[in-house]
Amino acid sequence: MTRSDDERGNAKVNRNVLRGRVLAGVALAALALAGCGGNNNPSTGGAPGTAKLSGAVAIDGSSTVAPLSKAAADIFREEQSGVNVTVGTSGTGGGFEKFCKGETDISDASRPINDKEKAACTAQQVKFTELQVANDALTVVVHKDNTWATCLTVDQLKKVWAPGSRLNNWNQVDPAFPNEPLKLFSPGTDSGTFDYFTAEINGEEGAQRTDATTSENDNVLVQGVSGSKGGLGYFGFTYFEENQDKLKAVQVNGGSGCVAPSRDTASDGSYTPLSRPLYIYVNRASMAEPQVKGFIEFYVSEIDEIVKEARFVPLNADQKTKLTSALNTLKSG
Repeated sequence: MTRSDDERGNAKVNRNVLRGRVLAGVALAALALAGCGGNNNPSTGGAPGTAKLSGAVAIDGSSTVAPLSKAAADIFREEQSGVNVTVGTSGTGGGFEKFCKGETDISDASRPINDKEKAACTAQQVKFTELQVANDALTVVVHKDNTWATCLTVDQLKKVWAPGSRLNNWNQVDPAFPNEPLKLFSPGTDSGTFDYFTAEINGEEGAQRTDATTSENDNVLVQGVSGSKGGLGYFGFTYFEENQDKLKAVQVNGGSGCVAPSRDTASDGSYTPLSRPLYIYVNRASMAEPQVKGFIEFYVSEIDEIVKEARFVPLNADQKTKLTSALNTLKSG
């Protein structure tokens, strides 16, 4: 989505403010950890009194949450160029698989960790803390030339996506819809978006018809729906915003009328049942590394500006209080 000059100017101001805060916050984190025997010894450089960090921060997981972590990483790196923050997108499930093997410091997730994943982490002695960092409006999308599917009920969505469904034309969804082939595009089974959508729409996590085109890469889904007039798909709100020149968002009727996905409707809870929380999970052992601790403290302390930069739905006051509390727990070990 193309930004206006005012938006670009405001983003630049916000990033300058953030850079200044990074210097102060990271210097404190580095000095504190230096006395605790962290594995990476910070070197000094740049402005007097500024501690420079080095080392790596490995992040993987949800493609929905990835843009948020990338925004945090990009701003953090502007002043901490010695820290290599990598953000992978193997899906929420794929990210937890790596995380519970101790291969990553942070796991991006668009759903909470499940019991099987918790057990895998326990087996590998990986202790973690969950941090909710944003909200999302899981968005159902159609081709930009689709003039008929302006609003769909949860029952209609289930009729399309339920296991065993044989619907292959829009006029089977609603007789008032045109004779247009229905082509489906869905996140893959490692995606937290897939888990959330199937649970809320089909009534069972992971239960969905098997003939849709699937991908863990949301950009592939964007290309699929935008390339087919009868296309229908779903993914996070940020990806819709970035591609609304070639897609339309469908309003969803969860029982109280048609509601469009937006920051406001996700925050106030009116976009049901597809509003959802987004998370990062932090390996507690990684907090012994100065660069990881500095990055996490920055991520949390500047979450409002990072969410704005990445165009996510911000946390409400209660959620921010819980986030601060969770960080304090994480820092205490």
